[in-house]
Formats: sequence, structure tokens, C-alpha cells
Amino acid sequence: QVQLVESGGGLVQAGGSLRLSCKVSGTIFSINAMGWYRQGPGKQRELVASLISDGRTNYADTVKGRFTISRDNAKNTVYLQMNSLKHEDTDVYYCYAGGVYSKEAKNYRVDDYWGQGTQVTVSA
Repeated sequence: QVQLVESGGGLVQAGGSLRLSCKVSGTIFSINAMGWYRQGPGKQRELVASLISDGRTNYADTVKGRFTISRDNAKNTVYLQMNSLKHEDTDVYYCYAGGVYSKEAKNYRVDDYWGQGTQVTVSA
């Protein structure tokens, strides 16, 4: 069974840094895309950063130059280094893994998965 487990959220002062981690567990053969989204109360979930298996990255304009996404393919883990945090970065951050090729029991599948979310709070 594929699961995404996030860690690294918390409370930080404006200008500070946090590093989020997300590990994909299960019998995994490959993952096409990994990324981070965020969502606040009453708002739509929005892309923060994504990283495709060929190395291409995509960042929201609001985080360019401050956040960096990376992945460790051997560990099936994606990271989000967040620097120069602002109060408006406060949200629940969700890890995403797309095109996950896995095996569960005798079945092979390709599917997309989400983490449970981790709260990031930046005090003004």
C-alpha cells in the first residue's frame, strides 16, 4: 500500500526557514512527478513547487527565489526547503506523488497520491 508521510512543518518567525520532507513508502518502482501544494481555509489548493523525473521544476511565482524543491530517488523522498518565510506562506502543505508505479499484493498499478498535510505557520 502506497503511503506518503510528511514531516517538518511547524511554527517559525517571519524571515526564518523550514524544511519539509515527504517519504513515499510501499513497493515502488518509479515516481514520475513529486511536488508540494498548499491550501488555506476557504481557498483552493495551489501548487507551490513540482519536480518531474527528468529534472524539470516548476514554482509558484510567490515562492520563486525563496523555496527549493529536491528529491532523493533512492529514498523516494521529496524535500521543500523554505527560506525567507513570510506570514502569507502560512498554510497546510500537502505532498503529491504523481505517476507512481507500484505493486500491491499481486497487482501492479500507476496512480497519484497525496499526503495528509502538514501545518506551516509563519508569525508576523
